[in-house]
Amino acid sequence: MIQAEAITRNEVTAGNSETLIDRIIERSARNKFLVFIFTIFAVAAGIYGLIHTPLDAIPDLSDVQVIVYTEWEGRSPDLVEDQITYPISSVFIAAPKVKFVRGESMFGKSFIYVIFEDGTDIYWARSRVIEYLNSVRGSLPEGVNPTIGPDATGVGWVYEYALVDDTGKHDLAQLRSIQDWNLRYALSAVKGVAEVAPVGGFVKQYQVDLDPNALVAYNIPLSDVVNAIKMSNADVGGKIFEVATTEYYIRGRGYIKKIEDIENIVLKVENGTPVYLKNVGNVHLGGDIRRGVAELDGRGEVVGGIIVMRYGENALNVIDAVKKKIEEVKPSLPAGVRIVPVYDRSDLIRRAIATLREKLIEESVVVALVCLVFLWHVRSALVAIITLPIAIILSFVPMWWMHVTSNIMSLGGIAIAIGAMVDSAIIMIENAHKQLEHFRETHKREPNNVERIQVIIAGAKGVGRALFFALLVITVSFVPVFSLTAQEGRLFRPLAFTKTFAMFFAAFLGVTLVPVLMTLLIRGKITPEEKNPVNRFLIRTYQPFADFVLRYRWFTLGAALIVLLLTIFPFKRLGSEFMPPLNEGTLLYMPTAVPGMSITEATKILQIQDRQLKKIPEAVTVFGKAGQADTPTDPAPLSMFETIVALKPPEQWRRGMTWEKLLAEVNANIKTPGMANIFWMPIQTRTEMLTTGFRSILGVKVFGPDLGEIQKLAVQIEKELADLPNTRSAFAERTVGGYFLDFTVNREAAARYGLKVGDVNDIIESAIGGKNITTTVEGRERYPVNTRYARDFREDLDSLKRVLVPTPTGAQVPISMLADIHYKTGPPSVRSENGKLVGFVFVDITTSDIEGYVRKASQLLAQRIQYPSGYYIEWAGQFQYLLAAKERLKVVDHFRAPVLEHPVRHQDLNHLTHCALLAHRRVLVAVFAWIQHERRRLGRAHRARRRQRGDRSGHAALPRSRLGQIYGRAANE
Repeated sequence: MIQAEAITRNEVTAGNSETLIDRIIERSARNKFLVFIFTIFAVAAGIYGLIHTPLDAIPDLSDVQVIVYTEWEGRSPDLVEDQITYPISSVFIAAPKVKFVRGESMFGKSFIYVIFEDGTDIYWARSRVIEYLNSVRGSLPEGVNPTIGPDATGVGWVYEYALVDDTGKHDLAQLRSIQDWNLRYALSAVKGVAEVAPVGGFVKQYQVDLDPNALVAYNIPLSDVVNAIKMSNADVGGKIFEVATTEYYIRGRGYIKKIEDIENIVLKVENGTPVYLKNVGNVHLGGDIRRGVAELDGRGEVVGGIIVMRYGENALNVIDAVKKKIEEVKPSLPAGVRIVPVYDRSDLIRRAIATLREKLIEESVVVALVCLVFLWHVRSALVAIITLPIAIILSFVPMWWMHVTSNIMSLGGIAIAIGAMVDSAIIMIENAHKQLEHFRETHKREPNNVERIQVIIAGAKGVGRALFFALLVITVSFVPVFSLTAQEGRLFRPLAFTKTFAMFFAAFLGVTLVPVLMTLLIRGKITPEEKNPVNRFLIRTYQPFADFVLRYRWFTLGAALIVLLLTIFPFKRLGSEFMPPLNEGTLLYMPTAVPGMSITEATKILQIQDRQLKKIPEAVTVFGKAGQADTPTDPAPLSMFETIVALKPPEQWRRGMTWEKLLAEVNANIKTPGMANIFWMPIQTRTEMLTTGFRSILGVKVFGPDLGEIQKLAVQIEKELADLPNTRSAFAERTVGGYFLDFTVNREAAARYGLKVGDVNDIIESAIGGKNITTTVEGRERYPVNTRYARDFREDLDSLKRVLVPTPTGAQVPISMLADIHYKTGPPSVRSENGKLVGFVFVDITTSDIEGYVRKASQLLAQRIQYPSGYYIEWAGQFQYLLAAKERLKVVDHFRAPVLEHPVRHQDLNHLTHCALLAHRRVLVAVFAWIQHERRRLGRAHRARRRQRGDRSGHAALPRSRLGQIYGRAANE
C-alpha cells in the first residue's frame, strides 16, 4: 500500500507543483461529511429559491416608465396638448436618467410616458416624477390635477373578466356599480394587485335637463341653478351638545340621496311662492359620458374588469389569489349575475413552465442514459446523474436573490447548459476508470479500499484543473449578452444569467462534490473501454473515416473550406427578427378605424365582429373592447378595437388546423370597410403599446412641426407600404381626421352686452356640454350630478344657435349673436415625443424577416416620397430593438474570447494583440491535440506498447481517457 501511495503521488505531481484546484479536490475527497453538509444546506437554499422565485410566461420587457395621467373633462385634444401635455412633458425632458418623454393628448385626457434608463429603480423614478410634477402644477389650468399611474408595467394586465346578468334584471349602470363599489375594492385588496380597471357599462349619473324657455320665464340664469345644486348637497358638523351626563354630536344632514332631493331644490321665491328645480327642468338617472365599451361573444354589451399586477410581483400567485377572492365574493353578487373569465395568463404560464419542465426532465433522462451506456457502470453513472439536478437546483439561489423570474427564457438557459454541465463529471469518471484499469495492469491485482480512493483522487486531480477552467470558459461565453440594453437586454439577460449560474455551479461541484461521490460510488467490476459494446461499435464505425481524413489531410481541409464557403449563400438569405412570436394560446384582434366614429357605431361594429369571431369552432370566449378602460395604462382612442379570443387547446382544434391557417381564415372572414386587420398576442401588444406607442409589430414614426403635413406624409407611406410584398396591413393614424364644431366668440359683439369671453365659454361648457357640479354620497357609493340643456334644445345646429347667454342687465341673448358657429376638422388626438409632434403608421407583416422587410420598404419610400424640410421618419417597434442588439453585439463579441475567456487562465496579458493570438492559438491547439491523440489511439497494438512503456517507468504519467487527454493538453498549451 505504501508503494502504491508513493507511485500515485509521484505520478500525479511529476514535474508540476500542486495547484489550488488540486488541493480543493484533495480536501473535498478527504472531508466527505463537510461536503455533504454544505451540499445539503445549499440544496435547501436552492429549493427555497425554487419555491419563491416569481413565475411568469416571459420576462418583463417593458421599460422603466412612469405614466402621468390627467383628466380635463370635455376639452378637445389640441386644447389638452397646449395647456397640459406640452407644459408637463417639456419639464420631464431634463429630468435625471430620463431616456425620452412621450405624450398623447386625447379628448378630455392627457397621457405622458416618462421612460427612464435601464436599471433605474421604479420607485425612485416615481418620486422624481412627483417632484418635477409639483413644480409645474401652478402653470396648469384651474381644477386640473395630474396624477401618476399605478406602479405597474406593460405586462401587468394578467387577468380580465366580464360581469354578465343572465336574468336581464340589471342594466349596464347597475352592473357598473357592482364592479366599481363591490368587486373593485375586494380585488384591489389582493396582494400584488396595483389596480382594478373597469371597462364598459355606464357610470350612474344624476342628470338635470333644463328647459331654457322656463329659465327665461322665471328669469333664472344657469349659474344660479348650478350654485343652488352645489349649496343643496352637503353635511355639516355642529360640534358637541351635552344633555345631562351624555354627549351628543351635532350633525347637519343635507346630502342628496334620491331624485326627489334634487327636484325640490329651491331656485328663487316670487311673491312667497318658491320656484323649484323641477319647475325649470327634468331630473332623472342616466349614464355619464363614456369613452369605452365592452362586449362579450357578440351577444351585447357587458361590464368588464382588468386586473393590473404590481411591478415585480409573482404573476401566477397574483392570479391565483384573485381567483380565490372572486370565489369568496361570488355569494355577495345579486342573483343571476356571474363573473366570466375572458383572459387568464396563468394558463399560459403553467403551459410554458410545464413544457420547459418536461424538456428539462427529458434532457436529464437522456443525459443519464448516455452516462449509463457509455460508462457501462451504473454506480459510476450515478455520480453524473446526482450532480446534474443539484447544480440545477443551486441555480435558483442567485435567481431568487437577483429577482430573475422563472420564465421560458430563464429556464431555457438551464436547458441549454444541461449538456455541458455533466462534462466534468463524465470525464473525471472516465479518467478514474482508466486509472483503476492501469493500477490493475501495473500491480496485477485489485486495489484495496484505500488504494482505490487514492487512485480515484489522483485521477480527478489529473484532469480537474483543465476541466474546471474549461467549464469557466463556457460560463463566460454568454457575457456579451449582458451588454445588451433596453428591451433586448431584458429579453435575453435571464437566459444568460441562468446559463451562467448553472455552468458555474457545475464547475464548482466538479471539484468538490464529484470527487466525493466518485470515491463512494466507483467500485466493483468496471468494464474496460475496449470491452464496452457501444464504444467498440462506435470506434469501428468512425475509425475508417478517421484513417481517411488523416491520410488525405489537404483534401479534407479543402473540402471543409468549400463547405464553409457554400454556407455563405444561405446565410445571407436568412431573415432576422428580434424575437420569434410567442404563441400565447390567445388571439388579440386589433382592427383600427379612422377617427370620428361615434360610440354608438363603435358598439354596433364591435358586436358584429365579435359575433363573427365566436363562429370559429376553436373560440371559447370573445371579449371585445372599443376605446379606453378607466386606467392610465390604456391610452386607446374610441377608434381602436381590442378583441381577446380565448382559444381551445390545439389538440381540440379541427383536423389539420394550424395557427397560420386560423389567422388566414379569420382575416378572410372578417372584413370591415375602412378598418385594417391586425392580429397579435396580448402580452406582446401591451408591452409594445406602452413602450413604443405602437400596437403592431412594426411601425413608422413621422416627425414634423405641422400635424396636417404629418398626416399627408403618413397617408403616402400607408399607400406605398400597402402594395409591398409581405404586408398584411398598413394604417396611417389620421392626425387631423377629427371633426369639431367651433364656437368662436366675437369679442366686439360680446362687449356690447357687457360680456367677456369667459362668460360665453361658461355657457358652452355647462349648458351644451354639461358639467358635473357636485357628487352625491350614498353610503360607500359616489355618483356625479350633471346639469345641461335638455336634448331637444341641443340636438341640432339651429337649436345650439338659440342657446341663451345671460347678460349683466338680466337679459338673455342667443349665443349665435355672440359667436360664429362652424364645422371644422382637426386632430382627434395629438402625439408628441420629446416635445416634437409625431404621427404613426402601423404596419403588420406576414414575414418573420423584419430586417429584410424594413430594408426593402426604406428603399421604396426613399424613391417615392419627398420629405419637406423639417420632416423625417423613423422605423419603430421590434426593428429598433433588433438593430440595437446587432450593433452592440458586433462590438462586444470581438472582445469576448481574448478579453473575457483567456484571463481565466492567463494572468500575464499585456495587451489586446497578445489576447487575440492566445485565442487563435487555443483553438488550433485543441484541434491538433485531438488529431494527434486519435492517431495514437487507432491501433490496439500501439496502445499495448504504450502501456508497456508506462510499466517500465515508475514515474511515467498515468494514461488518461480520450476526452481527458484532449482537455488536459489543450488547457496546458
